[in-house]
Amino acid sequence: MILLRFRLIALLLLPVCSIAQSVTISGYVTEKGSGERLVGATVFVPSKNAGTATNAFGFYSITLPKDSMRVMASYLGYQPFAQTINPEDNLTLNIELQRNTGTQLTEVVVKATRDPLQEQTQMSAIDLPIETVKSLPAFLGEVDVMKAIQLLPGVQAGSEGSSGLYVRGGSPDQNLILLDGVPVYNA
Repeated sequence: MILLRFRLIALLLLPVCSIAQSVTISGYVTEKGSGERLVGATVFVPSKNAGTATNAFGFYSITLPKDSMRVMASYLGYQPFAQTINPEDNLTLNIELQRNTGTQLTEVVVKATRDPLQEQTQMSAIDLPIETVKSLPAFLGEVDVMKAIQLLPGVQAGSEGSSGLYVRGGSPDQNLILLDGVPVYNA
């Protein structure tokens, strides 16, 4: 019975002992000179592999085990901050970052060439080179352009005895067939 009580007390005090061995470091990250609070600045402790970022008010808080540690802070466009501390109790560490004035980006020039495809305004136009037509198997020795067009996706032949093409559900009179830039009315 006494042993059970001792175990129960030990289990209840175990979380208290582990909390007593940790320390909370908190504070604000500001810009040196103006005092403006930096939103999204990172505060990192490399030895503990732990870190955090400042909130919308420039405030950070991180809980770590008691031990000597190196606290680092950084923000884009500012010089990094590093300080070694040995906290025994909760600590307020306000960090001031100096603006980095030495880094200047060089000019970026974006150049483009004119693409002939972008100069055309025809939509749903398909070019069928004669080399492609000649590479298809021929029926009775002669290549057929209309049969080659029927092999394209979305193109179906008309009914028996008609020479119309149905392109993606349209009717045969909605198609414009050009041969070397000249319209073909009766394909």
